[in-house]
Amino acid sequence: MKIYTRTGDGGETGLFGGGRVHKDDARVEAYGTVDELNSVLGVALVHVRDEDVRRALGRIQSDLFAIGARLATPPAREGRPVPAVPEPPIERVGEMESWIDAAEAETGQLKNFILPAGTAGASHLHHARALCRRAERRTVALASRSFVDPEAVQYLNRLSDYLFAAARLENHRAGLGDTEWP
Repeated sequence: MKIYTRTGDGGETGLFGGGRVHKDDARVEAYGTVDELNSVLGVALVHVRDEDVRRALGRIQSDLFAIGARLATPPAREGRPVPAVPEPPIERVGEMESWIDAAEAETGQLKNFILPAGTAGASHLHHARALCRRAERRTVALASRSFVDPEAVQYLNRLSDYLFAAARLENHRAGLGDTEWP
């Protein structure tokens, strides 16, 4: 299979399961931002030192591929069935909540806003958190126009919370505190 197809040279792209849309379509924005988030998590993995966080990020990257595949697949219509795509990893939401709770138990609850700072790993996790919020917004925008698994929105919402908690944990375990604002 070739990397280039030349079919997108006119500003359109093919969706999984068929159909073509403009590259700025809400569906492409949603799954493209999830893909961007996954790439930023790959960069974070290079810098994150904590093994618990690294293991979690590996699972999350796989989950994001499943979410992206679902977002890249338009609803079925006559003559175009939906291809088999992985189910949204909804069980991970509860798992992320337990990771968040454990991180908060170790780092303590926040009393002020904090700046996205600290170690390289924590800073990349904060970047991923902000990008995750954008992926969530893009997915919600798509959901206002077309069917989106509600689990995808829930997953992205909880993921941004986890990435925040993981950034704090990364700093804490490196011996740094939070950088409070103001």
